[in-house]
Amino acid sequence: MSLDLAEPPTPIRSAQSMEEQQSPRRRRGRLRHFTHSPQAYVFLTPWLIGVAALVLLPLLWSLYLSFTQYDLLSAPTWVGLENYRELVTEDRRYLRSMVLTLGYVVVAVPCQLITALGAAMLLAPSRGGVQVYRSLFYLPSLLGASVGVAITWRALFDYGGGVNSFLATFGIAERSWVNYPGSVVAVIILLEIWRFGAPMIIFVAGLQQIPRNLYEAAEVDGASWFGRFRHVTLPMLSPIIFFNLVLGVIQAFQTFTPAQLVGDGRGGPADSTLFYAVNLYQQAFEYQRMGYASAIAWIMLVVLGVVAAFLFWSSKKWVNYER
Repeated sequence: MSLDLAEPPTPIRSAQSMEEQQSPRRRRGRLRHFTHSPQAYVFLTPWLIGVAALVLLPLLWSLYLSFTQYDLLSAPTWVGLENYRELVTEDRRYLRSMVLTLGYVVVAVPCQLITALGAAMLLAPSRGGVQVYRSLFYLPSLLGASVGVAITWRALFDYGGGVNSFLATFGIAERSWVNYPGSVVAVIILLEIWRFGAPMIIFVAGLQQIPRNLYEAAEVDGASWFGRFRHVTLPMLSPIIFFNLVLGVIQAFQTFTPAQLVGDGRGGPADSTLFYAVNLYQQAFEYQRMGYASAIAWIMLVVLGVVAAFLFWSSKKWVNYER
């Protein structure tokens, strides 16, 4: 007697599983087709020309100039690392500008983000007229870096300005807040905080994406308002905070127009507004030291890279990407 053993049935793969297995091949095929497609490069040509002519070539030329002595009138003279050596060991104004800019970044960026988050929490709930207030609060971000706003800001804090008129009602004597080294930086920081509209809009978008059931669960557990803010809002909003932090740090390092116009235009009084970008501008266009200014610019690029790398490294400890 023989047993006729039937072969086990072959499992039938679903269309979804087969599509998932084939999707990487399809993606690779599309990528290979794109990279070998001459039409794609034809459409990319204007962009490639723009990047090469306006970004890569000036970047490489600036790197070369940082090793030369160049005054725009004569040919560049190769000096090697002399510019960098002078920056680090001899130029006290450069070190002053670096310390001033670092202090400005440490104070201005957190204050701006705190103000933006506070305004976003007030404007995130949908209620009548909230769109108008969001637009009004966003408007300073469009105007804050302009020349006109910087000049107006200086006039507000100078003799006869609106700030002195307001403080006079409390018996505070009139003074020029922009002509004293101890107060002019605070005036520039206030201008930076006033431009909180852009991070505020991003915070509003992030707050509206937080699931309401998390707040309801925390409220059922007896969490206070601060507890819900600390254990729900901040962890869920941490990627948005990190994004705004990186952008804010990069922009603050490059602050130029407010420092140039709110101050006296030469880094004063007493070098109190000699920000990094202001010092770079002076070396390049007032002292005609293009090679030296290029070295300053490249050190700024390296510093920004180090700071950004540190922020990304530290984000692993406090940024929560899980929903």
